[in-house]
Amino acid sequence: MHDSIRNLAGAAAFGLGLATAPLAAVAADVPQVRYESLVIDGVEVAYREAGDPARPTVLLLHGFPTSSQMFRNLIPELAARYHVLAPDYPGFGASGMPPAETFDYSFDHFAEIVTKLIDAKGVGRYAAYVMDYGAPVGYRMFAADPERVTGFVIQNGNAYEEGLEEFWDPIRVYWADPSAANGDKLRPFLGLEGTKWQYLTGAKDPSKISPDNFWNVQYLLDRPGNQEIQLALFYDYRTNLALYPQWQALFREFQPPALIVWGKNDPIFPALGAEPYKRDLKDLEFHLLDTGHFALEEEGPFIAERMLAFLDRVTQP
Repeated sequence: MHDSIRNLAGAAAFGLGLATAPLAAVAADVPQVRYESLVIDGVEVAYREAGDPARPTVLLLHGFPTSSQMFRNLIPELAARYHVLAPDYPGFGASGMPPAETFDYSFDHFAEIVTKLIDAKGVGRYAAYVMDYGAPVGYRMFAADPERVTGFVIQNGNAYEEGLEEFWDPIRVYWADPSAANGDKLRPFLGLEGTKWQYLTGAKDPSKISPDNFWNVQYLLDRPGNQEIQLALFYDYRTNLALYPQWQALFREFQPPALIVWGKNDPIFPALGAEPYKRDLKDLEFHLLDTGHFALEEEGPFIAERMLAFLDRVTQP
């Protein structure tokens, strides 16, 4: 009976012009993503990994309020030719979430943790995709060891005060006075409407933005204690501005090749923040895309195409 069912299935596939062997071959060609973790500084740090570790490494550094989930479609595109690592910072994604009262939630600490992760994985030089929070993490790593970075893919991540406009006004108030009252004014941004606003505002076609993003992010933000973590990071973001001149000087000195793929309609990091990179980086490919904060959601295929061409040019085994 089982043979009859198999024969019928085969006949149906043949009649529809389908063949199982080519499908199996296609599946075999798709790089498998592994979901792993390491304990670093006492916290479990989750990461996605794909591709051959013997090949050049691409480090994908996510933004707020997402995780390595934002790279779910990009990773397989890169992994056919590169080794890809995409960590979740503590308090994000599948990583551990120690309480804000007992753990140092800061961009300095995140950069240290990601560095320890790539050291543990045996990574030497790497190219980095930096987006939103990923920019201050990646640029701190660059400042610690500039020669280790083969290039940057920069997507809506600032290293200049240009572009930090009215969205940042209530956060600047919190920087000046981190009182409970000022922190409470920021909490609505951590709710579902704030999450949807980040994904949909500036999108060329909001119907292309999967609502799965909202539920994934909001589940994580709604965990007890997570808002305190996010407020700690909002407050610590002020330390990035003080480092901007240092990072800019390192750009000028070491001239890392860079690819900018920036959602120009982003109200958080508008296109004004992308332009100043032209002052300091000579080997720069520059694209302003007609989309918002999470540019990969609408422009993923274009970004992957430009990234592969860029990486093929700048990375070395």
